[in-house]
Amino acid sequence: MQRQVVEENKLTSTQQQEIIDKTASYVQRCLDGEASGHDWWHAYRVWMLAKEIGQQEGVNMFVVELAALLHDIADWKFHGGDETIGPKTARAWLERLFVAPNIIEHICDIIKTMSFKGAGVETPMKTLEGNVVQDADRLDAIGAIGIARCFAYGGAKGLVMYDPEKKVELHQSVQAYKNCKSPSLNHFYEKLFLVKERINTHAGHVIAKRRHEYMKQFVETFLREWEGISSS
Repeated sequence: MQRQVVEENKLTSTQQQEIIDKTASYVQRCLDGEASGHDWWHAYRVWMLAKEIGQQEGVNMFVVELAALLHDIADWKFHGGDETIGPKTARAWLERLFVAPNIIEHICDIIKTMSFKGAGVETPMKTLEGNVVQDADRLDAIGAIGIARCFAYGGAKGLVMYDPEKKVELHQSVQAYKNCKSPSLNHFYEKLFLVKERINTHAGHVIAKRRHEYMKQFVETFLREWEGISSS
């Protein structure tokens, strides 16, 4: 017997939690062991951050949790630059769970529009839920974890750690950002140091300020040590 789509406002909290739990297990199966910093544990941290921020912002937490879990289920960076693959994969999964169409549309729109696309490219979100998930994802790109993920991604893509002769490029288009082959350290200037000013929520700003300062100290120390200067 075919199961009927159930509108969100008719789902009990237990039913919503069942869908979230199944989605978490699905994402873990898909991303476990991925070595570029876009693995299950990245999705997990974004999920946890989104819950923390969302509870302070008074948003639809069902949408927030599902979007946070599924936001990197098929990242364009690993699918030939195809920005449609993530929303399509998320949609197929949510339809299997008979999530209401309006909720699926909301989640897929968040996934489609949330990622950083270049220093000169605006990526505003349409909803408060989108603001929360975008903040959670961006916060996981900075601070101590952000540093580790930056170099993990660079290594996975065969990028050099640093080259003083390679200039920083503040990309003014999505295509320029996608085509970028900058050393990993340049990424701090091309994206990570820009994140603090692109956070949407008050709760996110508080976290971002602390993580931003940690990164600044790291880069200053890195550059001193690069020149053979003691950091003590």
